Amino acid sequence: MPRTTTLECPGCPSLRALTFDVLGLIKVVEARGKEGGAPKVVERWGEPDSSKCVLAASINDRKRDPLFAVARKTDTIEVRSLVNGDLRFTVSNVSDAGLPPEDDAVVGLHLFAKQKLEQTSRSCTLLTCTTKGKVSMRSIEANESPAGSASISSSRTWSVCASGNIFCSKVDESENYALFGGKGVEVNMWDLENCTKIWTAKSPPKNSLSIFTPTWFTSATFLSKDDHRKIVAGTNSHQVRLYDISAQRRPVISFDFRETPIKAVAQDLNGYTVYIGNGSGDLASVDMRTGKLLGCFLGKCSGSIRSIAMHPELPVIASCGLDSYVRFWDIKTRQLLSAVYLKQHLTNIFFDSNFDDEALKPAVADTSLNSQSANETEIRDKEETLPLKRKNASKKDGRHKKKKETKENEGSGDVSIENDRCNKKALKENKGDEKPKLKKKSKRSKCEVVEDAS
Repeated sequence: MPRTTTLECPGCPSLRALTFDVLGLIKVVEARGKEGGAPKVVERWGEPDSSKCVLAASINDRKRDPLFAVARKTDTIEVRSLVNGDLRFTVSNVSDAGLPPEDDAVVGLHLFAKQKLEQTSRSCTLLTCTTKGKVSMRSIEANESPAGSASISSSRTWSVCASGNIFCSKVDESENYALFGGKGVEVNMWDLENCTKIWTAKSPPKNSLSIFTPTWFTSATFLSKDDHRKIVAGTNSHQVRLYDISAQRRPVISFDFRETPIKAVAQDLNGYTVYIGNGSGDLASVDMRTGKLLGCFLGKCSGSIRSIAMHPELPVIASCGLDSYVRFWDIKTRQLLSAVYLKQHLTNIFFDSNFDDEALKPAVADTSLNSQSANETEIRDKEETLPLKRKNASKKDGRHKKKKETKENEGSGDVSIENDRCNKKALKENKGDEKPKLKKKSKRSKCEVVEDAS
């Protein structure tokens, strides 16, 4: 029998994530509660169909009318609403060379957040990259009728490789540069405004045994959001490489991670930490300033990791892959927060940064809870204020009594003076009678004491 262990998952903070799988389904996973709750699938968009497998996805999580785009196996691109999943429009990405979608599938997709080309309020710009290296940047405008149709207002197309296959592509945070790499294709960077190549990597030299490692990049990302000159790439030969286009063409840092191909790479918000996932389900964080492995995440995945997403605000990352699980991790402790089983092989995952748990609560429940809490607070206030009023009243009554007594004493001052004079005269007259009595008592007491002493 295999040895099994159980992990206690503390739960996730309030978050919302979108997952994409090989059957073309889009599922929304939400976790509600600031203290930690179990994430659940709250919505499912689309019908299961293996021919509509999601190959690539991109998100534009702006506050007003957020959108996301998916590239399917049928060589079509859909743009949908991030709030309710409504289809805005569909665009065909059929190759001009007449190749079938399986031979020239979309491997890279980016939905621009900034205005590109001749973009209007009803349009958006998409960047697509196929396996054969065909890159297209198109400004698409949605038509009012029929629903789901669109027209291309402007387009640019170029090729990023003469041979080989593209396996990874990434657009930087400023959306001015893009990098591409793949099997037989070295990592190269392009200027999107001029559609020109500005840098190409050089393969590393042979090792000590004179063995040359063939070029095969499987994933790549920019190290920092503010600097496009540093690139982190993962290879099929389980290597992680750091390139600096301002320093040299060969990798600045290169190291091996386990023994399976690197399948996913994601950068941290700090600008120097990178999260890597491989084909055997290992997930780890690396400090790219020194190439030191910070540690592996606890709770090994049972399948290949295909996507890693970093939450823009919370210290949480999400990973998904071929084991059909979405896992949420704490980047500080590298422990598993929660896991959700989604039944299909997953290809991509993204976070919704504008998700607000408190805004989704129903208004009726809020009003009822508010009324109940108001009644309870009123009752508590009454119970707390009653004894305070009594104490204050008693103090006030005592103060009034003291004032009355002082007034009465002031009014009867003359009478008290006369009474004092009479009392003094009486005392003087009685002094002769009282003094001998006191002396006799004292003598008797002394005699008695002496007798007791003898």
